[in-house]
Amino acid sequence: MSELLKRIEEAEARAADLETQLADPAVVSQASRVTELAKALARLRPLLEAGARYRQVNAELAGAREMLAEGDAELGELAQSEIESLEPELESLEGQIRVLLVPPDPNDERNVMLEIRAGAGGEEAALFAGDLLRMYTRYAETHKWKLETLSLSGSATGGVKEVVASISGDRVYSRMKHERGVHRVQRVPSTESQGRIHTSTVTVAVLPEAEEVDVHIDAKDLRVDVMRASGPGGQSVNTTDSAVRITHLPTGLVVQCQDEKSQHKNKARAMKILRSRLLEHEQEKAAAERASERRSQVGSGDRSERIRTYNFPQSRVTDHRVGVTLHKLDQVIEGNMDELLDAVHVGLAKAAEQVAP
Repeated sequence: MSELLKRIEEAEARAADLETQLADPAVVSQASRVTELAKALARLRPLLEAGARYRQVNAELAGAREMLAEGDAELGELAQSEIESLEPELESLEGQIRVLLVPPDPNDERNVMLEIRAGAGGEEAALFAGDLLRMYTRYAETHKWKLETLSLSGSATGGVKEVVASISGDRVYSRMKHERGVHRVQRVPSTESQGRIHTSTVTVAVLPEAEEVDVHIDAKDLRVDVMRASGPGGQSVNTTDSAVRITHLPTGLVVQCQDEKSQHKNKARAMKILRSRLLEHEQEKAAAERASERRSQVGSGDRSERIRTYNFPQSRVTDHRVGVTLHKLDQVIEGNMDELLDAVHVGLAKAAEQVAP
């Protein structure tokens, strides 16, 4: 029996046990326990469905191969056609199951704070940061997520120096968490007169959005400065002290918001960003104290890592963590990212499986 089928059987046994417990009268009387068990069973459903189809496809493939081996010309042609149809489905199912077998991240259900910053490359980096913001905005739209820009610093040529946005919806973090890191672009900038290809970088951070209950912030640990906003904006810009900068003294984290005309709204946005950064800070600190070897093997998503290259002359996008290349850059940059993200999730799931204890 393959390791994958063994893991599917274990999940099926776990689901059967959960169903038995849910049918127990002693458990039915405990509302909180019923909710907990029902959620655990619901999390297993996608794996059980994929596992059932995986078994079925394996059986159909075995039958088609037997038919092909019999040597009948007419039946052999039919069997070969069936094999060519089933083998890609089996491979796809294997990838899905490997992802579903990865233990859930406690943050998977959370919304996220998305931070994009221009890196090396000057104005070209800022232009690409703007391209990435549009890419993620369109991707959010395809999943019916809500993306709200909380803070934006533009460049002289219409690019983005830095942007912070919140994305809310169904399991946003589970889908977006592997986007954090250094994104590299190779293309001829619009400002290049000699047609030379330039390389620029943009950093992306994806933080699980924190609730007030997740992170305790003591008021005495904050320094709040108000000032006049700068740059293009409404009539209130440069005339009222609406911009807010909050410094968290114990960690040195600084957040500034100025996009709203209201000082109170800017402060609320800054606190929202600060809570998420503090949550990430605490989680990274805890992660650094355990399993450092495992994280180095499967990829930590650290912002200093170059995770992906977008090569425009070759219409190629390559994810370096899993060695996946798609010649569909035009589609990816328009927000059609599912094929790429599926490949990344499958690749990282396989890596995690190989180093799991």
